[in-house]
Amino acid sequence: MGGMSEAVLGVSTGVVARRLGVSPTTVRSWELRYGIGPAVREGGRHRRWMPEDVAMLEEMCRLTSSGVPPAEAARAAAATRRRPAGEPRTANRAPLSRETAPPPGGPRPARQPGSGNGLPLGDVRQECRGLARAAVRLDSPAMEALLRQAIEDHGLVTAWEEVMAPTLHAVGRKWESTDDRYVEVEHLLSWHVSTALRRAPATAPPVPPHLPPVVLACLPGEQHTLPLEALAAGLAERGLPARMFGAAVPTEALQAAVRRSGPAAVVLWSQSRSTADAALARHVAATAFGLKGARTAPVVLLAGPGWPVQAAASAGMMRPRGLREALDALGGLYREPAGPPAGDGRPAGATDEVPAGR
Repeated sequence: MGGMSEAVLGVSTGVVARRLGVSPTTVRSWELRYGIGPAVREGGRHRRWMPEDVAMLEEMCRLTSSGVPPAEAARAAAATRRRPAGEPRTANRAPLSRETAPPPGGPRPARQPGSGNGLPLGDVRQECRGLARAAVRLDSPAMEALLRQAIEDHGLVTAWEEVMAPTLHAVGRKWESTDDRYVEVEHLLSWHVSTALRRAPATAPPVPPHLPPVVLACLPGEQHTLPLEALAAGLAERGLPARMFGAAVPTEALQAAVRRSGPAAVVLWSQSRSTADAALARHVAATAFGLKGARTAPVVLLAGPGWPVQAAASAGMMRPRGLREALDALGGLYREPAGPPAGDGRPAGATDEVPAGR
């Protein structure tokens, strides 16, 4: 009965907004900016959205989630309402404007300026813009699909560096500048990024099980885990063993984990100077394990923006500049079982940190 009433009488803007996961203000702004309003109004004033109107708005959401600019998405969505019943879509995306359309047979531009959603994204991949819009709408299915597709299309490292991390940073900056707004957006996006990283498939066969693992841990008081989760996923993708201990690992627990695991390397993440404990890092680097006469110590990677540049000056420590460099450095330890290179063990040019994330 309710479905029949909706088909005949339509639904209000508030009902449509709840179904789409956006605010009523957003629905009204789409009508004002792009002309995609209901075909009829109750008494000439109140909006009543018929099934074909709702389908048009659902198409608008789908297209913007995939990164299509809102104006182009609106034109394509409006065309779905004008199309005769039963006529199939001719494409899965909105037509590109002349300004952004690639030459015949050419690829779509990977990067486009601006975000159109109020988040400070800058010059980013189209997938990043779509992910940001889905996050602001709290659209979980769209975020899950976009993250999965980004990893499939670009690989885990590029997906992290050029899609996930920029979106996380933009949401974080928006939260910091809007007096605690967007907290729910940041939490939901972080959860979906974490889930996508854990689900990322391995693309290389695993190393022999007897080889020592990489220990990943946030320093005491450090709650930011996503960059380490990206590193854990990258190690799994390359078939390298890892033990992920997560956020704010207590000092005693970290020391016990190193002694018990006998790792080839320990990655210590610090997001801020307040959690960068150089003395603890040196203690971990000096932890020896193994049989008498053949004892060894792990290589320590100081990851994250909290570490000062000079913190990696001690022997046996590295300070990788990003996820890709950290993975290459750790992979080198398994390709060269004799141990890390001479000197401080840092790869050439390693002067910065694994990319930050919230």
